[in-house]
Formats: sequence, C-alpha cells, structure tokens
Amino acid sequence: MTKPASPEHFKGKKVSEHLKDARKRGAMAMAESHATELSGFFSACFHSGKETAIAFLILWAAASALEIGFSLLFPFFIAFGFGWILWKVGRSALLGWARLERLHRVIEEERWEIEHHREQEKQELYEMYQTKGFSGKFLDDVVDILMADDNRLLRVMLEEELGLSLEVYEHPLKQALGALVGAFSSAFLSILAFYFLPLFGIPIITLLLIAFSAYRTAQLEKRSKLNSVIWYFSLATFAAAATYFLAKLLPI
Repeated sequence: MTKPASPEHFKGKKVSEHLKDARKRGAMAMAESHATELSGFFSACFHSGKETAIAFLILWAAASALEIGFSLLFPFFIAFGFGWILWKVGRSALLGWARLERLHRVIEEERWEIEHHREQEKQELYEMYQTKGFSGKFLDDVVDILMADDNRLLRVMLEEELGLSLEVYEHPLKQALGALVGAFSSAFLSILAFYFLPLFGIPIITLLLIAFSAYRTAQLEKRSKLNSVIWYFSLATFAAAATYFLAKLLPI
C-alpha cells in the first residue's frame, strides 16, 4: 500500500485530479507560439510554401488592380521574395527553439518531482495503470519495475502523465531548413511563372501550390485532405479578390 498523498505535491487534490492538471501542463508545453504550425521538416516546408504562395498571390492582386507594370513589379517580387524567405526561416527556427525550451523545462520539472516526491510519483503510476486495466500483483510488478529505473520512469511520466510525444520534436535547424525549402521553392516558382506569364502566371502557380501544400499538411496532421484543400483554396481566392477590388476602389 502507498502512503497518503503529499499536500505539497498534489496541492490538496486527488491523484486523478493531479493527473488531469499534468495533462494540461503537457498540452501547454506542446502548444505552438503564435501559430499552430507543427514541428518537423516536412510540416515547416509545406506550411512555409503555402504561406509564401498566399503572400505572392495577394501582392499580385494588389499590383494588378493598381496596374503596376512588369518592369517595376518583377524586381519588387525578387526583393520581396528574398526578405520573405529570411523571415520564414528565422521564424521557423525561433518556433523550434521555443518548443525545445518548453520541453526542457517540463522535463526538468518532472525529473525534480521524481527525485523529491518518489512516493507520490508511485501513486500516480498506480492510478495511471489502474485506468489501463492493470490490477493485483501484475500492477505491483509493473510499478516496481518502473520505479527501479529513473530514466525509464521519467520517460513514462512524460508520455503517460503529461501526454508528450518526444519523437515529434525535431532540431530547430532542421525545421528551419524545411521552411527554407518550402519558402524558396514557392517564391522561385511564383517569380518564374510571373516572368513567363505576367498576366496569369502567379494566380495559376500559387493556387496550385496552396492546394498541394494544404493537401500534404492535412495528410501529415491526419485531417480531411479534401476539406483542407477546399478551405485554403477558397480563402486564398477570396483574399486575393478582396485585395484586388479594394485596391481598385482606393483613391490613388
């Protein structure tokens, strides 16, 4: 039998309530800063590619409404693309570092609890594995095995108590590389399309890029691919059309 819960550790709550709070802490650690962008090379790649295409589409819509000529617009697109790529790469790296900082903080907090509140951690293990259907001597054996190895116990508490998936965290530089590939590819194709088809090159290529990136992002996130494509395609078209007509109405 385990000892009564420590009020300092559980703060007067039941073990089950403490576990719910721990899940909330884990969810906050996994949450994104200023975005819902997933971590990972491919997620950063498709997210940056999609946003770059949307940016070029909106700029093209405004420039078309204002009747800005090719000689001015082409170098503008090149300069904008360069700055935009730097922004997307830097932003992706910063998001990656923010994720790692939050993850490391949570790991150190849980490591401290394991070192200083072992009996309470044991109660949490009993509660978690009882909800999984473990009981009797088998439950006691599982808990004793986990308590015997601090490293294994730390991983179990991070994944089972806090709900963290450690495998999804990739190095920030790898995510920045994905953002670079996505943003550069999208900007390069947009500028190339504008060079050969000044009238309709950008809307054609950017809408295709948006649809493709939305499809692949939904696939990675295991969401409805068709719904994602339709929503992003529609929103991008609506944003570009609204920009075009607003620019037409402005007294310039």
